[in-house]
Amino acid sequence: MKINILHYIEGSKNARGLTVIIDVFRAFSVACYAIHNGAKQIIPVDTTDIAFRLKKKNPEYLLMGERHERIVPGFDYGNSPTHIEHVDFTGKTIIQTTSAGTRGLVNATRADEIITGSFVNAPAIIHFIQSRDPGFVSLVAMGYAGTQPADEDTFCARYIKNTLEGKPTNLAEMITVLKTGSGKRFFDPENVDHSPPRDFDLCLQLGIFDFILKAEAMGKNLVSLRKIVIH
Repeated sequence: MKINILHYIEGSKNARGLTVIIDVFRAFSVACYAIHNGAKQIIPVDTTDIAFRLKKKNPEYLLMGERHERIVPGFDYGNSPTHIEHVDFTGKTIIQTTSAGTRGLVNATRADEIITGSFVNAPAIIHFIQSRDPGFVSLVAMGYAGTQPADEDTFCARYIKNTLEGKPTNLAEMITVLKTGSGKRFFDPENVDHSPPRDFDLCLQLGIFDFILKAEAMGKNLVSLRKIVIH
């Protein structure tokens, strides 16, 4: 199979084949925790306006997401795995919108198949790709706000690509780099309310979930992320 690493929202627009939209800090780590805690489905959307319109039509839905890393006013939850780690979402539908991950996902209109990407379920992602054995794989590292470099997303893409190609990856070295690079914001006391230090560890727990989140069509111009357990 041919594997390409792409970047940002523009990269998602150009993604082909089986496409993995990667957002480690924190959208698609949060999504995995929410699904693990019982959520029935997650509906990723591009804008807060779409999110609020869906909520108005479906008052029982929950709103989750951020802009500029902070919870959107009027939302039920922000973008922190720490804040939802022990929340029971059993049977709930969650509308999610973030600055990078969800926007990248909905813009991947040329992809054959779309799944989310993060370290917390990276081994399951790798096994899923291997089982599909596609001719072409696009790994889209969304970066910060979908427009700027973020090492964690590039590292995750490299880990997936290396493993698929039988090459080693030094994860310990990657984590060390992240602590003093794009992950250092989690250790700034000024950010503790919206980006607590525990988020860093929760987003980098490799393979704690044995499922992928796959985008499936849901009515007009909407998709739903559904859990597929990988054995």
